[in-house]
Amino acid sequence: MTETEIGAAGRSPAATKEFRAARDLLLRHREDYGAARADFAWPRPARFNWALDWFDVIARDNDRTALHIVEEDGSELRRSFDEMRRRSDRAANWLAAQGVRAGDRIVVMLGNQCELWETALAAMKLRAVVIPATPLLGPADLADRVGRGGARHVIVRAQDREKFAAVPGDYTRIAVGAADTDTGTGTDAAGGADGGADGGWLTYEDAYAAPETFEPTGPTPADASLMLYFTSGTTARPKLVEHTHASYPIGHLATMYWIGLRPGDVHLNISSPGWAKHAWSNLFAPWNAEATVFIHNYSRFDAARLMAEMDRARVTSFCAPPTVWRMLIQADLSALAAPPREIVAAGEPLNPEIIEQVRQSWGVTIRDGFGQTETAVQVANTPGQPVKAGSMGRPTPGYDVVLLDPVSGEPADEGEIALDLSARPVGLMTGYRGDAARTAEAMAGGYYRTGDIGSRDGDGWITYVGRADDVFKASDYKISPFELESALLEHEAVAEAAVVPAPDPLRLAVPKAYVVLAAGWEPGPETAKLLFEHSREVLAPYKRIRRLEFADLPKTVSGKIRRIELRERTAQGDGGAEYREENHR
Repeated sequence: MTETEIGAAGRSPAATKEFRAARDLLLRHREDYGAARADFAWPRPARFNWALDWFDVIARDNDRTALHIVEEDGSELRRSFDEMRRRSDRAANWLAAQGVRAGDRIVVMLGNQCELWETALAAMKLRAVVIPATPLLGPADLADRVGRGGARHVIVRAQDREKFAAVPGDYTRIAVGAADTDTGTGTDAAGGADGGADGGWLTYEDAYAAPETFEPTGPTPADASLMLYFTSGTTARPKLVEHTHASYPIGHLATMYWIGLRPGDVHLNISSPGWAKHAWSNLFAPWNAEATVFIHNYSRFDAARLMAEMDRARVTSFCAPPTVWRMLIQADLSALAAPPREIVAAGEPLNPEIIEQVRQSWGVTIRDGFGQTETAVQVANTPGQPVKAGSMGRPTPGYDVVLLDPVSGEPADEGEIALDLSARPVGLMTGYRGDAARTAEAMAGGYYRTGDIGSRDGDGWITYVGRADDVFKASDYKISPFELESALLEHEAVAEAAVVPAPDPLRLAVPKAYVVLAAGWEPGPETAKLLFEHSREVLAPYKRIRRLEFADLPKTVSGKIRRIELRERTAQGDGGAEYREENHR
């Protein structure tokens, strides 16, 4: 490859051109799904560094707002694209001076603050590997990330330094906000208390005195590791998902297309830093589209305040997980004067009842999307296309999705959602780092297997059935918890629900619902009777809820319901007051 193709300082103008062409094609066909599917081809450059070859290119001398953060107290921060370019250059130079090298792994545990985006860009420019971590993690989880992740550096909020006192390892410690706080006693570089003024922690704010011009030390192979994600662990020990400089930055062209982003948009995505959806919709997808990332930070969710900030910031696209949508419909949705042009949901399937309530209030249809930490969005309802009730849409451009029969392993109309590896999409992980057996299992038979079950209708729309681990049989009928939960959410008393199998001597198992009630409803036999009556009205006899318990739902730190915990609790007979349908007719 010539110097012109790579660039004099490790940049790749050819990769920039290829990426832009693919991006622009998706923008042109934003509402023409057929053309996008037919014409789109993944960019597959040999060398690519998204921070250098895309972000810096669109950011240079660009005064439009790249990042807008509004705090709970009303204070706000705005950074232009060019400011983010220059700030991340300073951060890269400073981190290099602290010993960060290409291939080094960095645990980044920050909130929704400007430094999070600066360090993401800076790490890419250095060809370091980021291990994202939510500030909600405790010492045990952090020890797992530092240990299994092989981290050589950590960048954390100053208030979280003490969590690392019990995290062993020889790693560089960098605190954000330390310049504005009382540092007190900390830990030295080996993890022991030293009682010094800085406790062995470096102060991130020193980066702003570093040189502003950054020069990369060499080209970035597109298949080099970029991110290592620990999955949320809904069913087992978190897996370590490896993504490259291509798989997430380029892969999220599909996510940009699903959301419907355009240059100049203002995009709000509600997601906790540390999880894949944050990178999906707070980093790659909006900045692929040259849109503004808008953030509203809050300690306690306030629907009215959120909608007021959305109006004030003129949000044009909005993405939220089902948990937030369920809270929003409990409020007065008419308080939002100017609803976004595009609204989407991901993380867990969205129940049809929520979609209908929002459509009635805002006149906009929530478009569901399906993806994983391991991929970008694979299946989605894309802009300008009809939305079928209960369906999560069709395969996104660049993804060949098949449903594999659980018995034969052959393509079928219902089965495990999988990706054909003979047309391997760029937006797929390389595998599970350090776990060859798990990787081989996930990639068996020429398919990447998601572990999720779906069904496809005659028009190609795919409906989510459930996790393979969650689907169960009752009286030899297959039960989809998601379908039953959606039915329960149609009742005004239900704010959240989770359905699991309960042992039964006659039917082997029967559906049991754990229910979180909406405001104004009280748990007890009268409410249970109403919900059993509702179940009989809207569900086939074999699907009816037979047992019910009012209880909070266990969730991962990313907000996903841990049905495995409910299944175990139910199987062991542990729990609170359980109501049975036969006693409430």
